Amino acid sequence: MAAFGTVFMPEMAISWFDGNSWSAAEVVSSDSLQLHPGAHVLHYSSTCFEGLKAFRHQDGSINIFRMDRNLERFSQSSQLLALPEIDKAATGQMIIDIVSRFKDEVPEPPGSMYIRPTHFGTEPAIGKAATPSVTSCQYILLSPVGDYFAGGDTTLRLLLEENGARCAAHMGMIKSGGNYASALRPIMKAKQELNADQVLFCPGGDVQETGAANFLLIDGNQVITKALDESFLHGVTRDSILTIARDLGMDVQERQLTIDELLERAAKPGCEAALSGTAAVLTPVGTLIHKGKEYPVGNGGIGATTLKLRQALNNIQWGLAEDTHGWLTRI
Repeated sequence: MAAFGTVFMPEMAISWFDGNSWSAAEVVSSDSLQLHPGAHVLHYSSTCFEGLKAFRHQDGSINIFRMDRNLERFSQSSQLLALPEIDKAATGQMIIDIVSRFKDEVPEPPGSMYIRPTHFGTEPAIGKAATPSVTSCQYILLSPVGDYFAGGDTTLRLLLEENGARCAAHMGMIKSGGNYASALRPIMKAKQELNADQVLFCPGGDVQETGAANFLLIDGNQVITKALDESFLHGVTRDSILTIARDLGMDVQERQLTIDELLERAAKPGCEAALSGTAAVLTPVGTLIHKGKEYPVGNGGIGATTLKLRQALNNIQWGLAEDTHGWLTRI
């Protein structure tokens, strides 16, 4: 099986903004993109993207999960990066049209079609370091993906990092490549030196997020995660899991969580922790590393509540449970 996100459909949907209006969407080859070497994105990182999935149901229909929420965040990221405003309805139609074009390629569950809308500044002007790009491009790239847990469920090891942040605090709620790039070196260092899988950024002791996922602490009937602010990414999977947890009668607490409280709760039998994201939905965390010491979360194994919440979300995505929140767009 190829690595996640390395196989692509041969065509993608694309549209260009010329400074005044968006061009009609086209379907073009997805193996190349012509861009001026002076394009704003290549010098000043004016780029954002989204990640969402389409699923095949047993009746043969294709269903896109929470497209409206991803479009809202895509639009918000574009605005916060001072990119030209997208037309959410037109972008949504681009997504529906290109997924429809390749609907026969959508894998059966637990696989899916990963959808990657991307928006970036194209103006060839290397003197605009402090000025936004007047022109831009958006495209919709498709990648069929298999079972994220094909190799079996394993728990992650997280390094708690107090002295750094994933990205600049005012950039956190933008889904931009620069934020992921800024987290790479700390993650690589943690892997090399401590065999950690990810870094959980906790600037000043405030538990925030990892390099590519939101963090959830599950203590009995409580689910605790940081309250939304502009310092970290507002995950769609995070929101979905919290909604399901509330539906199940759990006590969802969106509030500040300190390292001290995290380590104190993690030591309790039955405590669980997990990372939420589009690719894996919920991935169990088994070990926390802080100041050279390792702390197991609960018994260090895979938590039953984590698996229950993940399965509940998967069942909605796969059409095995009722979509009571209207999260699916059927095409």
